[in-house]
Amino acid sequence: MHTRRVEYRGFRRDDGLWDIEGELHDSKPHAIDIKGGGQLAPGEPVHHMRLRVTFDDSMVIRDIAVAMDAFPHEPCPQAMPPMQGMVGEVLGKGWRHTIQRHLGGIQGCTHLRELLFNLATAAFQTRTGVFAPSADGRPPAHLGQCVGWDFNGPVVKEVYPMFFRWQPPVRDSAA
Repeated sequence: MHTRRVEYRGFRRDDGLWDIEGELHDSKPHAIDIKGGGQLAPGEPVHHMRLRVTFDDSMVIRDIAVAMDAFPHEPCPQAMPPMQGMVGEVLGKGWRHTIQRHLGGIQGCTHLRELLFNLATAAFQTRTGVFAPSADGRPPAHLGQCVGWDFNGPVVKEVYPMFFRWQPPVRDSAA
C-alpha cells in the first residue's frame, strides 16, 4: 500500500569538509487523491525530498541545502528556510533534541526531520577517525551506545580492549 525509500550517501570534499546527502521518496502503487492537491498516478511520488549537510571534522554543520521535488500540500516548501537554523549545530549527542528545538512542530517538516534524524549516523559512518579513541584517552563516542558496542561485551573486548569494562570517571560534586 505504500513504499518509502530513504538513502544516504557520504563524501569527503576536496576542501576537507564532509557532505552527507539524504533522500526520501514516498509513493503508492495505486492512484490517490490528495484533497486540494489533485490526483497522483501509481508510483508518482507523494514526497520526494533531498538534503545535503556539510560538516567539518568536529561534526559542526557548516551548510545545509534542501530540495522538495514532490510534496502533497502547497505550504510544504515553507519548511525549507528554517533548516538553515541547523547550521552551527553539532552532529552528536542530543541530535534529536537539537532537531526538535529548531524544527519541531509547525516550524519544520516531519519528513525533513526524519531525514535529519538518521543523517547523523551516516555522518559517523562516513567521517574517518571517528572510531578512534580521543587524544585525552576517552573512548570513541559510539562505545556504550548499543548492544554490539557494550563496554562489557565481546566486541569491545576484542576491538578496544583498553576500554573493556570501562566506567566514566566519577565527578567530584564539590568541585
